[in-house]
Amino acid sequence: MRRTLTALSFALSSATAAVLTGFFTPMALADTAVLNIYSARHYPTDEALYSDFTKATGIKINRVDSDDAGIVARLKAEGSASPADIILLVDAARLWRGEVEGLFLPIQSKVLESAVPAQLRAKPTDGGGTAWFGLSTRARVVVYDKLKVNKQDVDTYEELADPKNKGKLCIRSGSHPYNLSLFGAMTEHLGPAATESWLKGMVDNMARAPKGGDTDQIKAVASGECGIAVTNTYYLARLMRATNPADKAVVERVGVVFPNQQSWGTHVNVAGGAVARYSKNSANAVKFLEYLVSPEAQNHFANGNNEWPVVKGLKLDNPALKAMTGGSFKSELVPISAVGMNQIKVQQMLDRVGFK
Repeated sequence: MRRTLTALSFALSSATAAVLTGFFTPMALADTAVLNIYSARHYPTDEALYSDFTKATGIKINRVDSDDAGIVARLKAEGSASPADIILLVDAARLWRGEVEGLFLPIQSKVLESAVPAQLRAKPTDGGGTAWFGLSTRARVVVYDKLKVNKQDVDTYEELADPKNKGKLCIRSGSHPYNLSLFGAMTEHLGPAATESWLKGMVDNMARAPKGGDTDQIKAVASGECGIAVTNTYYLARLMRATNPADKAVVERVGVVFPNQQSWGTHVNVAGGAVARYSKNSANAVKFLEYLVSPEAQNHFANGNNEWPVVKGLKLDNPALKAMTGGSFKSELVPISAVGMNQIKVQQMLDRVGFK
């Protein structure tokens, strides 16, 4: 479904407006007043991002919503006739897939290169451009039943496969992109053979067959169905910020661990953006991506959708994220592009060990 978002009632600071307006020349605004975005970000709070951008620049946003796989399939089907200018995806494996299939236009931007750490963007091409950039991150953490499980028994990813946790684990489908990315990162840390053994151990420790989404796993721990579960941080943060008494009860029952703080750090996945290969408005598309790493946009990711900003040094005002970590945590430094490259290998491992 396509919908056009114009400037709404969201206020933009005068400083931000001045910066964003400076990105565009009057000729660029006159030539192209619309950017077409294919987005896998289905977060209502993101509409403030688009309306702020439109208010500052006069450029309207046409947005087509789908999931990551649907967007990649659509781009391949449309080929050079695609009207897309910007691609927003929410998983490293899909970003990597779009890159290797030539769906993105490698770009050069000092703004993006200075703002986004090297491990959170594509490797530079031979021509010096970068195919995609991470724009926000989400940590993949462990939640546990505070009444039945000791935190020390689940403070590493490796312990998810330890026999001491047999019959306790709940997790969504192994083939879901969030898990493929975690498992791809573990392949980088442990090597393929050890990772396959680890996956088999997780299967042996499951309290039930994988089902549902991350929020369902958290609630299953709170209900006593499971002792431990794996989730992205923003799902837990939503429950922590909820006013519903049932959600508050869930949060009271579970604890959270950012695994491997004493070794390589917690796995983080990215939501990222790219310029579409056949964009007719590539210059303005680059400026839109640059806008998404501005302090205002990065704070929106943190406070509006409970994600971690990619830009370092920003002050977080999100009480749930602060409560989870005390303000910071150690994240792994595995390049996201390497995580994506491992996805086929991981899928084969999952099939061999019976991880549904």
